[in-house]
Amino acid sequence: MIISFSGRAGSGQSDPLNPCFMIGIRKLIRLAAPLAALLFSASMGHAATSEWVDNQGGRMRLIALAPDAQGHIRAALQIEPEPGWITYWREPGQGGIPPQITPAPGSGVIVEKTGYPIPKPISAGPIQEIGYDAPVTLPIDLRVTGKTPAKLELTAFVGLCKDICIPFQAEYSLPLPANEQPTSHELALLDAAKALLPEAPSSSFAVQNYKISPDAKGLSLHLTLPEAAGKAPEIYVTGPSGYVFFQQANAKREGAAFSADIEIGKLPKDYDPKGKSWGILVIDGDRAMETTLALE
Repeated sequence: MIISFSGRAGSGQSDPLNPCFMIGIRKLIRLAAPLAALLFSASMGHAATSEWVDNQGGRMRLIALAPDAQGHIRAALQIEPEPGWITYWREPGQGGIPPQITPAPGSGVIVEKTGYPIPKPISAGPIQEIGYDAPVTLPIDLRVTGKTPAKLELTAFVGLCKDICIPFQAEYSLPLPANEQPTSHELALLDAAKALLPEAPSSSFAVQNYKISPDAKGLSLHLTLPEAAGKAPEIYVTGPSGYVFFQQANAKREGAAFSADIEIGKLPKDYDPKGKSWGILVIDGDRAMETTLALE
């Protein structure tokens, strides 16, 4: 297990002014000594599924299918926190460690997309986090960029947290023979994970219009929600990597129409949101919709 204390690689969260970064680093530093000697590796269970890798606070394993004719690899990372422990969404909120999935350098494989099922808000004292307190499976779309490798090699890095946060890293080396067929169980796991992802915008569930304020301190939203009644939906706006905004003001629901202002907290120094694309996740009851916002 390789533990890094340099922040989120490639995420922009190494900015020391970012409160998410500082909270996560403080948690990691407390655990540096006892974790430095730990080493986890994943051996092959069979052609498409690794063995479970255990750690304090939970376990995880990798499922992957052989590349298709276009070089796409369908995969998933299963994370099972122990009771009372949590793991995190792609933007963890005010503290925590988001998942990182990294193919081995030179392997000829890249991550095209990682999917995240609907998360929940989790309070840790005054800190508001976003994640999962139950087993979760993250669908992963990979692509071969050159010659098809004989095996899939990648590293998964997640946080498992209770009173403290345990950084958990596992390295996988998973042979994927082209002539080996996946089991119905593996296909069912991948299909079930995909079915739990937020839906795309539709006529009954969509962002109708939005506008960021000239000072970039607020984002006004007008939504169409799937239900004609209910409380205010949960809304997570993901800005530059490492930043998520969810505090609502002036929320108003009239039937299926909903409007609110999302308070934009501190952004990276010299960051200009104009021309950028931000993500938005809206959770209304049992349904969730995810899309992008092109800021002008």
